[in-house]
Amino acid sequence: MQVIPVLDLLDGHAVRAVRGERSRYRPIQSSLCATSDPVDVARALLAATGASTLYVADLGAILGRGAHIEALAALRHALGDGIAIWLDAGFSDFASMHALFGRIVRFEPHAAAATLVPVFGTETLIEASAIADASAAGYEPILSLDYRGGRALGTLHGESAWWPSRVIVMTLDHVGANAGPDLQTFAAVRAMAGDRGLIGAGGVRHRDDVARIARCGAQGWLVASAIHDRTV
Repeated sequence: MQVIPVLDLLDGHAVRAVRGERSRYRPIQSSLCATSDPVDVARALLAATGASTLYVADLGAILGRGAHIEALAALRHALGDGIAIWLDAGFSDFASMHALFGRIVRFEPHAAAATLVPVFGTETLIEASAIADASAAGYEPILSLDYRGGRALGTLHGESAWWPSRVIVMTLDHVGANAGPDLQTFAAVRAMAGDRGLIGAGGVRHRDDVARIARCGAQGWLVASAIHDRTV
């Protein structure tokens, strides 16, 4: 099972997520590096985990404040070939995703750059056809099923026929909460997912949690705070 490090972007900084309460997010203070600069934090996360995938949530875009085009382009260039950036920027449909990816690539058009992978979160997605459209355009889209307080966010939960081959189970109120992973919701989604690869998110506190998650059949888990605090 993969531990996939997470970078949350807000107001130009890497920030620490707290239960999905975005008004409480502040620039990261990490044991891994001395700054909240996104490139510095991204490099530190990848070095600490040995991962080749970085999940990036552009909270500026998700909150409607504007995407971090320059920071995302810098990340793509700095991390380089062989790294995949899974990017959730609050996409509502394929057109918005395609336009943003184009802006990022044009800003920093280096051949040996990290691969951008679109993550469509049900918190903001309004067109299920975005998944098929992204696949047809040559991307390998990921769906994030978003939950808060035991409730599915958005209108596109339910039957799973349109889900792609990789699905994230994102329990926002477990993120940064030191409450443990939401294995109940993960198990409910797993029962619907067939042979899709499932990635969980939120709640990992220590290595025992990682072991529990692996036994539940997760392909990977998104982790941030426990990496910064060196408990995994």
